[in-house]
Amino acid sequence: MPMQIKIGIDMMGGDFAPLEAVKGLSKFYFDDINGNVTVFAFGDEAILKPLFVEHNIPDSVRIIHAPEIIGYHESPTRALKEKTKSSIAVGFYMLSEGKIDAFMSAGNTGAMLVGTMYSIKTIEGVLRPTIPTIIPKLNGGNGLLLDVGLNADCKPEHLNQFALLGSMYSQHILSINDPKIGLINVGEEEGKGNNLSQATYPLLKENTQINFVGNVEGRDLFNDKADVMVCDGFTGNIILKLAESFYDIAKSRGVHEDPYFKRFHYEDYGGTPVLGVSKPVIIGHGISTAVAFQNMMHIAIQMVETDLCNKIQSSFSTL
Repeated sequence: MPMQIKIGIDMMGGDFAPLEAVKGLSKFYFDDINGNVTVFAFGDEAILKPLFVEHNIPDSVRIIHAPEIIGYHESPTRALKEKTKSSIAVGFYMLSEGKIDAFMSAGNTGAMLVGTMYSIKTIEGVLRPTIPTIIPKLNGGNGLLLDVGLNADCKPEHLNQFALLGSMYSQHILSINDPKIGLINVGEEEGKGNNLSQATYPLLKENTQINFVGNVEGRDLFNDKADVMVCDGFTGNIILKLAESFYDIAKSRGVHEDPYFKRFHYEDYGGTPVLGVSKPVIIGHGISTAVAFQNMMHIAIQMVETDLCNKIQSSFSTL
């Protein structure tokens, strides 16, 4: 008998909320096989109920009334303390209490990160959680880049752990067997780079839990030299924003229907997980539309089905 999965979704987060979140739920229920999934929708019941009727959302979806909204320009810590009935605060409460298995939102990113850190535990042994992003490869596959903004300043030990977290996510979610790990650097040779890169290289080389293949340069991002590419969050965020602009440029020049450039559209990947914490948390893009919400659901379900958080906990317990 398939396991029963409980997914929580913030219906009020995102530039186009709650309509696109509702449309995303509708696509999820009518496009996918999901008999073992129960959805908990957090938001203003008076707003959600008529939209649910209009878009044929099944009665099995449980609306959890959360009338308050955390805006994009609010202080995350203060908002979570003061708006205890917000969709994000209620969602994290239910996640921390074990009433849902995973929580996702396209709302205030800072509030999502603060909520993650204070509501659920970082896995013991993990120095800092990280957030990755998918990098479309020219060979048709997907690579993983991390960190992409959660940790602007890092130590070598952090990057070494990011490599293990990225390796496990690639194995269990992207189905890459024995993923190749590369260190983003300014040259291929050992000893290249700044102090952080030079100090990180030997740690990765000695890490028996990963398949380290050495340094990778910016031109290697889209080829198959490495499946998981590790860097500090400052570097990673610049690469992420540059990659996101590829789709916008391709679209403006009328070549966005090219099969490769289409894969740069954020909707295809839904959101990014927070890796290194005890339960699945998915953070979506602020401009998420229905397809993105649907794909966020897929990521959350995969993380629960593969028991990724507990697998990560087991790996770090042996470090």
